[in-house]
Amino acid sequence: MDDQRDVHEVRDDSIRLSSVTLDCPDAGALAAFYAEITGGAVVVRHEGWARVDGPGGRIDFQTVPAHTPPTWPTGPVPMQSHLDLLVTDRDAAEVRVLAAGATKYEFQPNDDHCSVYADPAGHPFCLTTWDSPT
Repeated sequence: MDDQRDVHEVRDDSIRLSSVTLDCPDAGALAAFYAEITGGAVVVRHEGWARVDGPGGRIDFQTVPAHTPPTWPTGPVPMQSHLDLLVTDRDAAEVRVLAAGATKYEFQPNDDHCSVYADPAGHPFCLTTWDSPT
């Protein structure tokens, strides 16, 4: 099977991705974490909602008091989704995310090009030196 993906011409931009929104127990706190690790800025913050604009795009955060973080790789709550953050130096990026409050998972399924962490609300995210093919 060929590793190449089909590239389709965009014919209609009336619907396009605006952002990814993460549920969490404290939108402002998690926005501050992602702003710190990505070099972005918290540009919107009001009760129950926050937004970070940064290099590569936008992430929104929504306060959900009953938020249950994933228990991945084991347990009853699967990962469901995660963010891949492209980095030029994984070791330096790891120091930065751990200092900001991330936790490194013991289980590392693709350690040759990717490291998996949990943000302070428990969402998995990856630091990767590999950009997926287009």
